[in-house]
Amino acid sequence: MRPVTKKILIASVAMMAGLGMAYHASAQEIIKFAHVVAPNTPKGKAADYFKKRAEEILGDKVKVEIYPNSQLFDDDKVLPAILRGDVQFGAPSLAKFGKWTKKLGIYDLPFLFKDMNAVSCFQDSDDGKGLFNSMSSKGLTGVGYWHNGLKQLSANKPLREPTDAKGLKFRIQSSDVLAAQFEAVGAVPQKMAFSETYSALQTGVVDGQENTWSNIYSQKFYEVQDYITESNHGLLDYMVVTSTKWWEGLDPEIRDGLTQAMTEATKYGNDLSADLTAQQRKEVLDSGETELVELSDAQFTDWQT
Repeated sequence: MRPVTKKILIASVAMMAGLGMAYHASAQEIIKFAHVVAPNTPKGKAADYFKKRAEEILGDKVKVEIYPNSQLFDDDKVLPAILRGDVQFGAPSLAKFGKWTKKLGIYDLPFLFKDMNAVSCFQDSDDGKGLFNSMSSKGLTGVGYWHNGLKQLSANKPLREPTDAKGLKFRIQSSDVLAAQFEAVGAVPQKMAFSETYSALQTGVVDGQENTWSNIYSQKFYEVQDYITESNHGLLDYMVVTSTKWWEGLDPEIRDGLTQAMTEATKYGNDLSADLTAQQRKEVLDSGETELVELSDAQFTDWQT
């Protein structure tokens, strides 16, 4: 090989190596976050805040894409999608993890928490945080609890006594614990995707449902339900989850940045949820499209027992 040709070859190899290093250094981590609710809910706003803070903290090292309103997957399908790598984060309701762990079923027990302060105290405890690892053997890791709130009952007849629910079909999440609760009062539970609930209420496929004020407002369930019983009978919160393999395989700088963003988004969303609940409750009732049923102490005790 002539000296000039050899020099050109060496220079070319060096240039290509340099380009490769530059490409590697500039490669972004694309992070997809899928959830089922509207952007104007506590979860929707927390997800958007997570994107904002992650991109501020890590700059062009990451790009976070948010997919609300079941655009990619509903809660039952997002967990397998995370394991496949189709998305990196999901935030299913705590009632959706029954196939993956029985330990989170504790959150579906009725009247377990007096208020959201009690919820926060448990979730911030060692026992609460320990549940983040309850699915690690299945390849999933929890990274945050996000509040929605306490659940109310709605139907096209007033529900004052437990016997008022007898024979009515209620949409519920895919939880055997929730199904048992409705069966205990003689109702007929129907496990159904969140995205199908409005249509099912509108067409009479189901007679009622249980949900938070935020979800009742954002999904306009009050338009197709004549009565809402303020029962505060159960919790609807979320666990933000990711693939254990993906999470542990991240560059430590990126993982630390995402952890910081998640911590900040969790505080932001959970602080916001209380204000949104009060505001959206008022907007639902001010709409004039549904009537509030307030339980007496005796009626509330009947529901508890």
